[in-house]
Amino acid sequence: MSDESRRSITIAITGASGALYAVRTVAALLERAFHVELVVSDFGRRLLMEELSVSADRLLPHLIETYGATVERGSLQLHSNKDLGAGIASGSHGCDGMVIVPCSMKTLAGVAHGLSRNLAERAADVMLKERRPLILVPRETPMSLPQLRNMVTCAEAGAMVLPAMPAFYQGPKELSDLADFMAGKILAALGLKHDLYPAWKE
Repeated sequence: MSDESRRSITIAITGASGALYAVRTVAALLERAFHVELVVSDFGRRLLMEELSVSADRLLPHLIETYGATVERGSLQLHSNKDLGAGIASGSHGCDGMVIVPCSMKTLAGVAHGLSRNLAERAADVMLKERRPLILVPRETPMSLPQLRNMVTCAEAGAMVLPAMPAFYQGPKELSDLADFMAGKILAALGLKHDLYPAWKE
């Protein structure tokens, strides 16, 4: 997916730990002038408050304060997770890809089995049926056999399972460095160039 032809990405934040990964990914997309369609589950909202002390409704001011005015190059639209009539619930909507970060095991199961119980699950189902990029970023350990099987089911359906496993070869010194790494991995999976972490050198 190229920077020139893909300008709209859906981000869903669900109840697994790792709010910083989600926020850094949203900021990185906004810095690249993307339109971000944001869905936050009830537990995702709780996660943002518990880990970052920020509400979903105040996320954009938080991003500007944390990452600077460059995030204003893009635009952010917050959807209710209960709104199954939102544009991203339809295949005719011009969204170019979706990332669920972090992805709870409950949401993973819903995606794996096409339940579409809420907007996050329905939007993910749309990505699969329309053959558009869907990236799931689970943060769970250890994993049960049903959880592992759900990951395989999602992968077989066309999703990319990108676990929240930051590397350390880049010499991270702060938590923000680990967030940069995961956001960079997500952007790379979307086919976007970035400089959020150095490339591996032989």
